[in-house]
Amino acid sequence: MGQSIQLNTSRMQCIGAYLARPEGTPKGGLVVAQEIFGVNAYVRAVVDRFAAHGYVAIAPAFFDHVEAGVELGYDEEGYRRGRELVGEVGLDLAVEDVASAAEAIASAGRIGCVGYCWGGTVALLAAQRLAMPAVSYYGARNVNYFDSTLRAPVMFHFGERDASITAETIERHRVAWPDAEVYTYPTGHAFDRTVDPRAYDAPSATLALERTLAFFDRQLAGRA
Repeated sequence: MGQSIQLNTSRMQCIGAYLARPEGTPKGGLVVAQEIFGVNAYVRAVVDRFAAHGYVAIAPAFFDHVEAGVELGYDEEGYRRGRELVGEVGLDLAVEDVASAAEAIASAGRIGCVGYCWGGTVALLAAQRLAMPAVSYYGARNVNYFDSTLRAPVMFHFGERDASITAETIERHRVAWPDAEVYTYPTGHAFDRTVDPRAYDAPSATLALERTLAFFDRQLAGRA
């Protein structure tokens, strides 16, 4: 369904991106913010999924600023290299790439952001800095931004058994942003990661996706 493209960025460097378009008139556009493993098979599947639900979706390859075509596995080496790349790229540059990707699909209509793990915090920052409606899945780094104001609606998804995000931290999201939607699920971290049987939890992922699609239908497509 999708295709690999080159994306112009704010720093005069092209990076890769994976883009998918729906059949017919789009409801809007979504920038998909990757986990720490690059724009891999899972992220491409997420982009295709949102296109199938009516959105032009694009996942910028943040790591291309450091190393082109990164697709890491979910093993110890993948986690190690992913953390290194996250440290080299940084959240500020990732948010700039979200803005570039949003501009690239601006013809789709209103644009939102959805992100997973590290990308969950990228999505939060897109709402704070770019005023983009956003859905943040299990972003452990959100804790650094509780003092910042949301400039657009945000929905959060967390696993109740996520070792990296405590119940107290989840509650701090509700306190910091009372108007945000915060949902928890009886599962662990990365429960939407369909390609990883150790993490994927189908009932939780299905319910979170239903809520996410309803959120974007309201915020981008203007549907009640």
